[in-house]
Amino acid sequence: MKSRIPPFMSMILYEDDDLIIINKPPFISSLDDRNEDVNILKLSRKYHPDAQLCHRLDKDTSGVLIIAKNRKIYRSVNRQFEKRAVEKEYHAVSEGLHDFKDLRVDKPLSILSRGVTRIDPRRGKKSVTIFSSMRAFKCHTLIKCMPQTGRMHQIRVHLAYLNAPIAGDATYGGKPFFLSSIKKNYKIGKFEEELPLIQRLALHAYKVKFKMLNGDYKEITAPYPKDIKVLLNQLEKNL
Repeated sequence: MKSRIPPFMSMILYEDDDLIIINKPPFISSLDDRNEDVNILKLSRKYHPDAQLCHRLDKDTSGVLIIAKNRKIYRSVNRQFEKRAVEKEYHAVSEGLHDFKDLRVDKPLSILSRGVTRIDPRRGKKSVTIFSSMRAFKCHTLIKCMPQTGRMHQIRVHLAYLNAPIAGDATYGGKPFFLSSIKKNYKIGKFEEELPLIQRLALHAYKVKFKMLNGDYKEITAPYPKDIKVLLNQLEKNL
């Protein structure tokens, strides 16, 4: 789905002499994408020429993203990611009702040649995610996801393993979310086609916590974007 890219300054959650931290919108790649002219790296370098992304989010995933303004902070934050010292919290709307309480999933993951990740006990790399249910709805659950490692599509694959695929995540078994699936007496025009309420997978990078150059910890929370808010609002209204 094409979406209007908001001005880069409107994405900024926090900025100082070393860092820019943004709330990345969905539908825009973090790094260069041969199919798209615009990405977060290009936008950030127009704002600050020395910008470097300290990590990345999938194109359709929204949320908090750390951007370095200089090599010193870039190396520091990258080292923290490598040592798994950055605390990351994602929120996902999954299909089904689930009562997870600090549930640890440690299934190793491998990347297939076509850019899809799978559980691979023999050759996969260590991958750990901790899940806790936050809110149960009629047929869906809002889940807090705490990845302890940073494998591609890790949260998505581990939730699919738990039979809790993310709503809208067709790659890993999630179905499009239609309002008619939860709303009683929902009607659509005779010649109209119902569109999914959210045009992507319902996954948001909600919070990060890491150490600054002065030794202090910085914790940043990214508010939900409009599509996630609308989805949760409808789930709440149609319990």
